[in-house]
Amino acid sequence: MTKQLVERCEKLSIDLIAFVIMPDHIHLLIQLSTVTTLSDFIRSFKGTLTSILRPLINNQRLWQRDYYDHMIRNETELLHNARYIIANPLRAKLVQKISQYPYWWCKYL
Repeated sequence: MTKQLVERCEKLSIDLIAFVIMPDHIHLLIQLSTVTTLSDFIRSFKGTLTSILRPLINNQRLWQRDYYDHMIRNETELLHNARYIIANPLRAKLVQKISQYPYWWCKYL
């Protein structure tokens, strides 16, 4: 999924800042371009991953209908949100060190 996320962002000229893929949800920190809207990006991303994962999940529903978004207003908020996203596997006690978790990326690290 990590590769598909990076490729989808590049294709849509979206600046991928940070992400973490958790067992039951995904956190993304992106900067949109003028080429696409957030809803178009989410639709495209969900469609790409659904086609990849559908055989593995026995055609079950994969995504909730909506998504939650938040506008970042300054650099302090940006860094705070990036740290929050990357720390998700630690808070969920999936790993003891973030370096042990394979499904994350951050532009600043």
